[in-house]
Amino acid sequence: MQLCIENVDAAGGCGNGYNCVYTDAISWAAADKPLPMIRDPRVVFDKLFGALKVGTTQAERAERLAEDRSILDWLLSSIARLQKTLGPADRARLAEYLDHVREIERRIQIVEARNLSGELRELPSAPAGVPDSFSEHVKLMLDLQVLAFASDITRVFAFKLGRDASNRVYPESGFKGTFHDTSHHSGKESRILNFATLNAYHVGQMPYLLEKLKNTPDGDGTLLDRTLLLYGSPMGDSNLHNHKRVPFFMAGRANGAIKGGVHLKAPNETPLANVMLSVLQALGCDDLERFGDSDGAFDLGAI
Repeated sequence: MQLCIENVDAAGGCGNGYNCVYTDAISWAAADKPLPMIRDPRVVFDKLFGALKVGTTQAERAERLAEDRSILDWLLSSIARLQKTLGPADRARLAEYLDHVREIERRIQIVEARNLSGELRELPSAPAGVPDSFSEHVKLMLDLQVLAFASDITRVFAFKLGRDASNRVYPESGFKGTFHDTSHHSGKESRILNFATLNAYHVGQMPYLLEKLKNTPDGDGTLLDRTLLLYGSPMGDSNLHNHKRVPFFMAGRANGAIKGGVHLKAPNETPLANVMLSVLQALGCDDLERFGDSDGAFDLGAI
């Protein structure tokens, strides 16, 4: 699934002569098929645990939302039958999982109620299920991803934390300037430090996800042992709109496919796609010889 925090509109031009589709879409089914992203946690929840998984009709889903009922209320009899077939440890794990589903659903309901109350919103054009708070929105989306991994609903997520050239403000970061304007710092130290504050705030959302993955059992390990997280930026020097030598990091053991605890520096002019090619090969796509504009594999020190 493809998720995002800000609204994306794949139309028009977005700088450097690129159509906006190349900055707004980060997952593609084919060279000419960008995949749409979902911004609303309610839509994500219903896709993961609603109509597609429970078999409810649109009318039943509308009735459930109107009655403020949990999706789990529709499954009580099925859950009870399943619990009778499980041992104590599996029953406890199922109960914990269902508690997490209900807790996330309740958080979404609270956001919707708050945004439909008529109170002034910071993001008046956003759907009711989208929190005005950036960190609250991000955490909801991350929790939904962890639940999906835990239940093996999907193996892959793409998550865009901000729209390119966004002028959103992040007051929770401690700095109130707009993102895009601050990114053009003109080499001035004070503005560079302000931009560093915004970037540190963004990257600072990731430990929340890593802790969730680390604390979620999966077989004889954890979800973090089984997962590979890639986090990066489309800009190496935003002041110049230079999209070479872009920063990124990887976390998680990918089921032992990739060695951690290393810092690797690529030679100048190395395509980032070389790293992505190596990651795909490490994850089992051994027959893949090319990815994007790659010109060879990059040594990740894979084990």
